[in-house]
Amino acid sequence: MAFEIEHYYVRTNGITLHVVQCGPLEGPLVILLHGFPEFWYSWRKQIPALAEAGYRVWVPDQRGYNLSEKPTGVSNYRIDKLGADIIGLLDAAGQAKAVVIGHDWGAAVAWWLAGRYPARVAQAAILNVPHPAVLSRALRKAPRQLLKSWYIYFFQLPWLPEKLFRRKEYLFGRASLRGTSRPDTFSSYDLQQYVKAWAQPGALTGMINWYRAAFRKTGRTGKVGRITVPVRLLWGQRDAFLEPVLGCLSLTMCEKGELTYFKDATHWLHQEEPRAVNKLLLEFLQTQGQPYTQRNLR
Repeated sequence: MAFEIEHYYVRTNGITLHVVQCGPLEGPLVILLHGFPEFWYSWRKQIPALAEAGYRVWVPDQRGYNLSEKPTGVSNYRIDKLGADIIGLLDAAGQAKAVVIGHDWGAAVAWWLAGRYPARVAQAAILNVPHPAVLSRALRKAPRQLLKSWYIYFFQLPWLPEKLFRRKEYLFGRASLRGTSRPDTFSSYDLQQYVKAWAQPGALTGMINWYRAAFRKTGRTGKVGRITVPVRLLWGQRDAFLEPVLGCLSLTMCEKGELTYFKDATHWLHQEEPRAVNKLLLEFLQTQGQPYTQRNLR
């Protein structure tokens, strides 16, 4: 059965988020969280598969992105506030628990929720982002990862990253997607949708403030320990931004977890390998997690 994409505005944690919804109203809740520089559209190849399998799918534009609210000030983009936005969505949906699936920055939020709100997360699926403690160690001690993360430090500058991103009809953003993905992953139509999202008033600063807030003093708000909820890690080995070894290191932080590497996929694996990704996600949703293992490379 095919389900239509529905658009709503949901009040949560003191702001309003644009949330795409799909699937049967009575279905178990699955929340998909996008990363940088994307928006809900990045999950376009997963939403129908999950909905048709009987899940109620909520896909927010996270704060600062596309049609969602964009509060000013870097402190409004700390990880605890980003996570509280999603807990508010669970409350708005009237659900005690949800499956949370995240990619890139959305995966960082998923890790944080799984670690800090395990009673609210039924299962967590993570695409191409390591456990926060693993990433923190890599940025301090792994020269190869530090080199790949150069842009994080550039994004700490005021106004200049936004100016660069906006030049020549958002060439930086378009090039970052096409230049780090397999050919034909992002069509011209897809990039037009991204440009529209980036052009929303305040969007570029809101998006980049996620990176700025990550480097500001946050006390223990960003600390995530061992994960007790079931975790499914999917990782494209040709990731231009993150070293593949971070995936198996992250697995050791999970009591119940499984990792699958995609040998020929990049950071954007869910858009390059949607059929395989969807199959693995649906298999995971039908289980409660196993003691951690690493599958053979795909």
